[in-house]
Amino acid sequence: MSTSAVTVTIENTTAVVTVDDGRANALSADVLDGLGEALDRAETDDVAAVVMTGRAGRFCAGFDLTVMMAGARERRVLVEKGAHLFLRMAEFPRPIVLACSGHALAAGAVWLCCVDWRIGADIDAKIGLNEVAIGMPLPIFAMEVARERLSKRHFLAATAHARIYQPREAVDAGYLDEVVPAADLLSAAKAKAAALAQLKQPAFALTKKSAMRATLRHIRDTLEEDMDRVG
Repeated sequence: MSTSAVTVTIENTTAVVTVDDGRANALSADVLDGLGEALDRAETDDVAAVVMTGRAGRFCAGFDLTVMMAGARERRVLVEKGAHLFLRMAEFPRPIVLACSGHALAAGAVWLCCVDWRIGADIDAKIGLNEVAIGMPLPIFAMEVARERLSKRHFLAATAHARIYQPREAVDAGYLDEVVPAADLLSAAKAKAAALAQLKQPAFALTKKSAMRATLRHIRDTLEEDMDRVG
């Protein structure tokens, strides 16, 4: 399966999802649709785990700025589509391992907070929620998944202060679980996905959903208010 920027290959029982738009890997409506279709396939093709990654040096630069600057309606539609995709990742019944191939900013950093395990390439890369630094309040859904996954010691700096981290720093902050040499990134992610795939189902899916239930309920309860503010 492929779209203009999203490709999926099935390797044994792992779906490897790659985003590469040839530029900064921004989350456009097409990319979000492609990621949603990839998750659809993972749920129907007897896939036991998912690996997600981006182009070398640039994992995801956030939501497509051309859409974000086009107007309130366009901005709201795109961000709401992204919020629903992130919610789906956060309670996806199969393990999702993310191979962070480079910069992960704004919605790219939110993405890191919505999967099961995050491995970063040990390169010079920027990771973080930079919204406040560019004059945008952090959406509630982004704040709450960050609260769920980031270290309490870093939470305020990472959100309200818009602190940006290098990959090794991002492990301590909670954006990443480990870093490996860039040449080993994809193989490490596939190995972790294979290990997590050994966890018993439906015990894994039910426990993951239960662990995130309170956070996801709050996000859904406030999503309309959140999107009004985004718009």
